[in-house]
Amino acid sequence: MLKPLDILLVGVGGQGTILATRVLAEAAGASGYDIKVSEIKGMAQRGGSVVTQVRLGERVYSPIISRGGADVILAFEKMEAMRWLPFLKADGI
Repeated sequence: MLKPLDILLVGVGGQGTILATRVLAEAAGASGYDIKVSEIKGMAQRGGSVVTQVRLGERVYSPIISRGGADVILAFEKMEAMRWLPFLKADGI
């Protein structure tokens, strides 16, 4: 059984964070993975914080990634990377 992979994509409005999430979700779905996505847009105007949570695996029940639970943080902006760093697992990338 494949363990779920938890990915946070973080950035600011206008960088393509949501588009990147949709591409990732489509590719994972086409590859047969169960996938759940949550978008937190906040002030998603240009410059505002944008965070998406992607969980994929054989079977995924919730889109929410807990603090210390992300396998990967893909950051489009340095400050957002630092803000969400507490969500990265000890052995995450």
